[in-house]
Amino acid sequence: MLLLCNYYVTYRCNAACEFCHFAEHGKYKNSPFAELSDFKNNVTQLAELGVKFIDLTGGEPLLNKNIAEMAEFAKSKKMQTSITTNTLLYKKYAEKLAGKVNLLHFSLDSPDKDEHDKIRKVKCYNSVFESINIAKSLGEYPDILFTVTNDTYHKLPRMHELAAKNDLLLIVNPVFSYFGNPGLSNKAMDFVEDYVQGKSDVYLNPSFIKLRRNGGNSVNAPLCKAVSRVMVISPMNEIILPCYHFENYKIKIDRPIKEIQQTEKYKYYLRNEGRFDFCEGCTVNCYFEPSFAFPTNLYGIASMTSKFKYGFQKLVKQKIKRKLKTK
Repeated sequence: MLLLCNYYVTYRCNAACEFCHFAEHGKYKNSPFAELSDFKNNVTQLAELGVKFIDLTGGEPLLNKNIAEMAEFAKSKKMQTSITTNTLLYKKYAEKLAGKVNLLHFSLDSPDKDEHDKIRKVKCYNSVFESINIAKSLGEYPDILFTVTNDTYHKLPRMHELAAKNDLLLIVNPVFSYFGNPGLSNKAMDFVEDYVQGKSDVYLNPSFIKLRRNGGNSVNAPLCKAVSRVMVISPMNEIILPCYHFENYKIKIDRPIKEIQQTEKYKYYLRNEGRFDFCEGCTVNCYFEPSFAFPTNLYGIASMTSKFKYGFQKLVKQKIKRKLKTK
């Protein structure tokens, strides 16, 4: 059952984060932008196929000039929309995006300005806080997304303090062992797990840590649902199989998506999701979040409490705040 579409609206990025790869040797500087017409056609079909969530991602998604219209169109199809941004372009699109993004995430990698800007290799620390003020003036409550690494995990209490000071939720995003990253050490995982306990305004999917402690995905007993629950679409209007991070095959969307799903090639990747050699030990959050969406195993069960907590904060508490703000 398809739940989520990771729609890459461009691979370009205006930052060069140490734990990411999109600015690597300028590889993606000429990446095209997803066409609005293709986007609308694909999203219409995805909605008919039952997709409930769409992540408008990149690269830096706000580099696509049609990003606000894309978010608005997806929402018109009853999809929950999400965007994660470094905020450098947020001021330009803030008013157009207002009310169109269910889950708006502002990336912040350190409570210290110099460290954050060093990690991003671009000066964007001040932009995050300027963007928070702009967003809140429009009735938006973005989350602070903290990608935790072995170098920054001990800054978690201060990150929490910063988020709380701005009346925002903090999302703890454990770095995954890909793009040359070693993943989190046991010491880092212990610290993070201990700190988030009992804190209603900090979100961490505990199954991400559990998965890492157990060695990641096993090809003999696969946990990944990267094909059956997620559809990945590139800026070049292709379906990427089995996932973006271990891209192995691309199918041009030149016919109905439903027809593509019936091809032998698509069915091959569906049958073998989580079973390829490169799937061994995988901990990529983008695919395990939807993989653990249902309480069908211990990972799914472990995820439920944190998901309910986050949902309550977003859907209830922040809705109350908006109503109070408009009175």
